[in-house]
Amino acid sequence: MVNDREGLIDNLKVRADGSGQVSHAGSALLIGVADRIGLTRALREAMAPTRQRRSAHDPGVVLRDLVVTLADGGECLSDLAALRDQPDLFGAVPSDPTAFRVVDSIDEAGLERLREAVKGPRARVRELAGSAGEGERSLPARTVIDTDATLTGSHSDKEGAAGNFKGGFGHHPLLAYEDGIGEALAGELRPGNAGSNTAADHIEVLDLALEQLDQEQLDGEILVRADGAGASHELATYCDEAGMRFSFGFDLTEEVREAITTLPEAAWERAIRADGSERERSQVAEITDRYEPVAGWPEGSRLLARRTKLREGEQSSFDDHEGYRLAVFIAAQRGTVPECDLDHRGHARVEGRIREGKDCGLENLPFQSFQHNRIWLWAVMLAQDLIAWTKALCLAEQERFLELKRLRYRMLHQSGRIARHARQRVLRLASGWPWSANLEAAFARLRALPPPALA
Repeated sequence: MVNDREGLIDNLKVRADGSGQVSHAGSALLIGVADRIGLTRALREAMAPTRQRRSAHDPGVVLRDLVVTLADGGECLSDLAALRDQPDLFGAVPSDPTAFRVVDSIDEAGLERLREAVKGPRARVRELAGSAGEGERSLPARTVIDTDATLTGSHSDKEGAAGNFKGGFGHHPLLAYEDGIGEALAGELRPGNAGSNTAADHIEVLDLALEQLDQEQLDGEILVRADGAGASHELATYCDEAGMRFSFGFDLTEEVREAITTLPEAAWERAIRADGSERERSQVAEITDRYEPVAGWPEGSRLLARRTKLREGEQSSFDDHEGYRLAVFIAAQRGTVPECDLDHRGHARVEGRIREGKDCGLENLPFQSFQHNRIWLWAVMLAQDLIAWTKALCLAEQERFLELKRLRYRMLHQSGRIARHARQRVLRLASGWPWSANLEAAFARLRALPPPALA
């Protein structure tokens, strides 16, 4: 039987004579969101002190274009070409040298201005999302902040790059994410040999994250989560004194292990899922009274354990006991043991957000200068913010949970054709593409958002 897909090229004619075609059409949605929530204006105002002459490109708009490029999949300044080569859709986008000069102009005070500038658009997104109509996602009643560190590799001797605990070479940034719509609240670049358990670094990044919250969030309940590498008495005390709750991973020492393995069977209860149903293979219990050192943590701290039945053939490890995988965490929280366990397991979502950050330019920091790479990290996290805000404001419920790779394939990287009619530009999407209607609906939701108020 002859494969009917063979010979495809033989009867395909290729001509470079079209006009008006554009790719990455959906990324214009990101620029529209930046404009609609006031982010573009805020960046322009924050960068105004660096503009020494009336140049063709406003530095704030250059930064916005860089952030959109990273959200679109860019990895370095030269990837601005994905926007620059399509002026019919994206307008005049700066050259690589111009973009570098903008990055180079941002000193410590400039970075503080940029962080401050993002707070207004962030609050506006909460306002717009909170006033969404029926069928739209409501905002959570509390704020959950996840902190975690990650390693980035370096193939050259960049400033601040150093050997890390895994035997690699590069940097060791520490990041903080919000677990509601997935905002990237704060991040700080660190040398590769920086410790995972350095309390001062965690407190610094947590402070930067808290500065991004609005007053309603600050007045409400705040939960700070970290894995065992980020857990420390100092961070727990800091959270306790600030009136915040915490949930940290805990070392499975021999003493803790003994406290878990000597629990009577009646002490264990089923873990639960987000919908309240019970998990068949996982059980949880509280061991606070069986582990004396808990008294050294802030008052009200609870030590909780989880055991999960290993599947047949699953590789065992040191943390296992009689066919169960053991884990333990310490928390200052109200609620039942299964509820606290469910909360703590939610910290695993931060891994996906860090992976998304690496897919937005964090995988390989592009500059030699440590300060330049700090600005790059800020831009990467703002790109993640822009994606989260676009999902919250412009996408339908089922589309908000798309992984970034799939979101780009289905919507951001759609092609189209620019036509002009009645002094307007019309972006015509392919009627045969399965997700064209979804992107058309997203642009309609964007246009329905009220423009930001004039300052």
